[in-house]
Amino acid sequence: MARRHYAFTTLLVVAVAVACLSFTDAKLTVNYYKKTCPRMEKIISEAVTSKQLSNPTTAAGTLRVFFHDCFVSGCDASTFISSNHFNKAERDADINLSLPGDAFDLITRVKSTLELECPGIVSCSDILALATRDLISMVGGPFYTVRLGRKDSLTSTASSTDGHLPLTNQTITEIIGVFQKNGFTVKELVALTGAHTIGFSHCKEYINRIHNYKHGGPNAFDPSMEPRYAKGLQAACAKWKEDPTIATFNDIMTPGKFDNLYFKNLERGLGLLATDQALFEDKRTKPIMQLYASNQTAFFNDFVYAMEKLSRFGVKTGRKGEVRRRCDAFNQIST
Repeated sequence: MARRHYAFTTLLVVAVAVACLSFTDAKLTVNYYKKTCPRMEKIISEAVTSKQLSNPTTAAGTLRVFFHDCFVSGCDASTFISSNHFNKAERDADINLSLPGDAFDLITRVKSTLELECPGIVSCSDILALATRDLISMVGGPFYTVRLGRKDSLTSTASSTDGHLPLTNQTITEIIGVFQKNGFTVKELVALTGAHTIGFSHCKEYINRIHNYKHGGPNAFDPSMEPRYAKGLQAACAKWKEDPTIATFNDIMTPGKFDNLYFKNLERGLGLLATDQALFEDKRTKPIMQLYASNQTAFFNDFVYAMEKLSRFGVKTGRKGEVRRRCDAFNQIST
């Protein structure tokens, strides 16, 4: 009995030690680079400011890349890996093909600068998290804390995106399911969807709302849309088949400002995507949408909470990841 008790106690101590180690590895801190790369945040801030001023869609694009990166396998810069003959990477999944190149360019430029300043120290995933926060703040959104210490992924496959990202042709029940699978509530879903207050969407994403709606003829549009708005979109997307890059702003009123106009627009029939309108009509999400439309502070507070949670989702620490020397390649093949 004494030996059994000793063996059990030893196993218990080992289990606790492993659990503590995992917790320590997973702990992110605000001052992670204070000693190893003290100018890191200043370098990122300067690059972000320059890029946003030269290209005003950078904020929306980077926020979208951040969401697509985090929601698939965690915030680990797996979306930045380039495909090769042996592997089709996450970035080349169908749902990611429309991700804006400016966002990738920004993070790549920052990484190059930081490799000169403090080589091998700052991960691409931490750069993306901080750049996203700074850009949101720069365009009028809330400032929030970003804890640091993420490592970059060791894998990236296009197939890993399957079922992990919401689609514009999904029902609200299906979209809620995608978020719940990753541990996010309905309120957090609505708050994060508020990111549509900046940026744009390609015509193909909403063409079924403005042409031949429910087989009602070529000019038939969704009756929930304000008629002048719908006709304006029809004109803007007249040649979308010849040029699939044609896009319009998600928020027609203040497209470059992070505010709660996205929610107010839906009340006025000025919503762009079918899923956005469906969120405003579904009984599970409508009360939250209405709250955010009437109270920007409530939206900002909930958005901050959801973004901080998202930024910690599935992060890799310790030996579960690496600090890449280049954001588009794993270290073993980037030399």
